[in-house]
Amino acid sequence: MRVFVIPAYVLLAASASLLASGEVIHLKNGDVIYADEAKEDSSTVQYQVGDNSFTIPKSKVASIEVDPTSVPSGQAITVPTFTPEVQVSGEQDLLDQVVHNHEVDRGALAAIEARHNPELSAIAYYLAGKSGFEGGRFVESKRDFQTALRFQPDNPAVLTYYAAVLLRTGSALDAISYAKRATEVAPDSPDAFATLGYAEYAAGRLQDAIQSWKKSLSYRPDATVSQLLAKAQRDVSAESNYSERESGHFVLRFEGSQSSDAFRDQLLSTLESEYQDLAHTFGNEPRSSIRVVLYTSQAFFDVTRAPSWMGALNDGELRIPLRGVDSITPQLARVLKHELTHSFIGDITAHRCPAWLNEGIAQMLEPRLLGGRTAQLAQLFQAERDIPLNMLEHSFSSLSTQEAALAYDESLFAAGYLYGHYGMPDVVRILQRIGAGDSPESSLRSVLHTDYGSLESDMRAELRHSGN
Repeated sequence: MRVFVIPAYVLLAASASLLASGEVIHLKNGDVIYADEAKEDSSTVQYQVGDNSFTIPKSKVASIEVDPTSVPSGQAITVPTFTPEVQVSGEQDLLDQVVHNHEVDRGALAAIEARHNPELSAIAYYLAGKSGFEGGRFVESKRDFQTALRFQPDNPAVLTYYAAVLLRTGSALDAISYAKRATEVAPDSPDAFATLGYAEYAAGRLQDAIQSWKKSLSYRPDATVSQLLAKAQRDVSAESNYSERESGHFVLRFEGSQSSDAFRDQLLSTLESEYQDLAHTFGNEPRSSIRVVLYTSQAFFDVTRAPSWMGALNDGELRIPLRGVDSITPQLARVLKHELTHSFIGDITAHRCPAWLNEGIAQMLEPRLLGGRTAQLAQLFQAERDIPLNMLEHSFSSLSTQEAALAYDESLFAAGYLYGHYGMPDVVRILQRIGAGDSPESSLRSVLHTDYGSLESDMRAELRHSGN
């Protein structure tokens, strides 16, 4: 969880909806601090902000409470965020030897492997892979799971986690084969069937995913799996009469009565053109075809449960509502470019990009301009009524129309500032660091030698200068 301080008069309802559990420090002046952890002594309150610690006088604090809120279930779901809960026998006995402070002890791994005990070696490398997976170090994690499978090729826990890391690195079809093998070895494992369902869903095999998730739920209730099952069922119901067309990089699904053949040709041509442009911009291409689904406006909201202000959605598929449009208008072209940008960013960052950077880059590349809203944004920043960037790491889909408008404007300005002052190559390097497992703020430090606080101060100064 990230921490932020918000004046009481700025978006307090939104702040509660975007955070995971932690501590809430209520100040006497009405401000609120959300922290990972807070401790107090006779005169001060110390609180933890990620890797940083801060101290404030106790005389300024009204109360400290546990924050029970969590990220809302209504936000868009990206399948590769799944983490299995499965464990292996003997895991706890080796955990302290293999992992120290979330880092893998490679010397300990070598020593365990030197004992020539395949079962122990498999467990040790499984623990190493699991640590890398949970820390976002997916390349390292993938290698360790592969080694574990070399020692125990039919270990269901290793198979399940390896399928999950394949999902996180964009290899859904490969993930299916390993997850399916896990279900064969452990036919009563809810995690194996849940992972198989995620892989099938990511590969567009919705009917298969529905059956796998139903099987998983029959062994263990799970709110997230239940939510995804319902979503897959809505997808299947809405798309039961849909047709399909393919182009070089896209699979287009549509209902025949929604649009003309000429319009679909234009749409695929536009997408292919934008794809080439984005591939040049990012120096990277998504590893698999991108699914695009065209809906009537009502079907779009029925399937996605998106807020009314949302004009399109990318939750692993580009979901585009057709609001009576039958030609590529400039507005629709910008929507397509925006949503397609999310696919490129998701591929680079393994779907770990913070929302402010993800949405900011997507708007910047549409392109969308702040125009007259710059002055209003400058006023908010000067009054310190902006939304801190660490509050904007999660999806905007739970925000009201007004809150979302401010979040998008701040994100656009932040991305434009990074691009204007550092260039697109450094922006891409930040995305790559995030994809390698670094936190967003650590990625900023590594590439630009700055952090959220400094970036926000620089943005405030830039806005002040633009208003003069």
